[in-house]
Amino acid sequence: MLRGLFMKSIKSVSVFGLGKLGACIAATLAQRGFNVLGVDVDPEKVRKVNQGLSPVDEPLLSETIIGGQNHLRATQEHSEAIPTDASFFIPPSPNLPDGSFSSEYLLRAMQPLAKALREAGKKGHLFVINSTTTPGSINRVLVPMLERETGWTCGGEFGVCYNPQFIALGNVIKGLLEPDLVLIGESDVESGRLMEEMYKRYNRNEPYIARMSIMSAELTKISVNSYITMKISFTNQLRLIAEKFPQADIHAILDAIGTDSRIGKKYLRAGLSYGGPCFPRDNRLLAYTARQVGLEAPLAEAADRINELTRQKLFEHVSGMLVPGDAVAVLGMSYKPNTCITEESAGLHLAQHLKRRGYQVLVHDCAAAPANSPSLLEFEFIEDLETIQKRKDIKVAVVCCSWPRYKELRFHPETKILTPWKTWFEDTRPEYENPGRL
Repeated sequence: MLRGLFMKSIKSVSVFGLGKLGACIAATLAQRGFNVLGVDVDPEKVRKVNQGLSPVDEPLLSETIIGGQNHLRATQEHSEAIPTDASFFIPPSPNLPDGSFSSEYLLRAMQPLAKALREAGKKGHLFVINSTTTPGSINRVLVPMLERETGWTCGGEFGVCYNPQFIALGNVIKGLLEPDLVLIGESDVESGRLMEEMYKRYNRNEPYIARMSIMSAELTKISVNSYITMKISFTNQLRLIAEKFPQADIHAILDAIGTDSRIGKKYLRAGLSYGGPCFPRDNRLLAYTARQVGLEAPLAEAADRINELTRQKLFEHVSGMLVPGDAVAVLGMSYKPNTCITEESAGLHLAQHLKRRGYQVLVHDCAAAPANSPSLLEFEFIEDLETIQKRKDIKVAVVCCSWPRYKELRFHPETKILTPWKTWFEDTRPEYENPGRL
């Protein structure tokens, strides 16, 4: 039972971890009128925030920081977060070989604050975990650590909430302020109430606020992403089947399927494999979680297998148009537009496998570059699209990320262009022969 130690409402917040998500959470909270302290071990990120600059690249983040500058500052010192009402933790949660997520960085971030709160005698603090966790790890690992370091009881002298975000890189600001769902896993009713009340002041829309146990919330988070990956893999599976029938149009098929209200059109679009920092990992984490309780998750595992098959078929399709030594351009190395993240992207997978088979691989992206994406260092990176357009030796150009700028390219007439998206080039480039969409 709570002991009347909690504040009536959350007015001040500390955000631990000023990366892609943490910096956006801090900036949007400040813009919405909360007093925010950003905490990060990186002095450069701290310096930039305190100068009103964006510590990471994300659309609208710079403007949002400026808009909330009077309510936002940053520090490297954990102890400065003691006076705040709630602390949000967004450190990395690396995936382990078995599919689970490591809690190491969460422990490192939360432990010093717990110790500092005990030394200050400040009870009633709310710990909010935003990083995705392995189901069961909050109650099994993180809460016991907090109780040990503080000497207090969770739900008594302090509270814990699990509050993962459902956002897409490149659209984080809008995703935070106008979500479909706010997920709150609560250690106790009062902690959940505080979070719900905060979100009603924070969000610009009126999203569904789902309050539940921490364990339920951990399962909910990975289940949402696993369901989406299953839907993406279904479209790719159907595309591979339709390609075997000359008169079948996968785009017409999916358009028809998507009109069924039980299915819907979102993510029902013939394209490439899914990638990025969340979808693949969360899907594998659901399969791991099932194994831990003696079950299987065959749908999640099948989605993963189809995703790998989709990547392999792309490689086979492209390599079948080349001979060893040919030059091939892979356009779009990031996993989606408006971000520089190349983790598990279709473009990166294709480029790596083409290079290993002896092809000359040129790559380009509108945001990712060797400086911010070291995985690109192994390729011939072309910074200027004009250079790619002028090269006569490029046999095939493959668009793996739908950056709008690629629609304007004018390749040599003998260069074949491949894209999986319906009429993506054909609508704007009628002078080019369609070499066969993926």
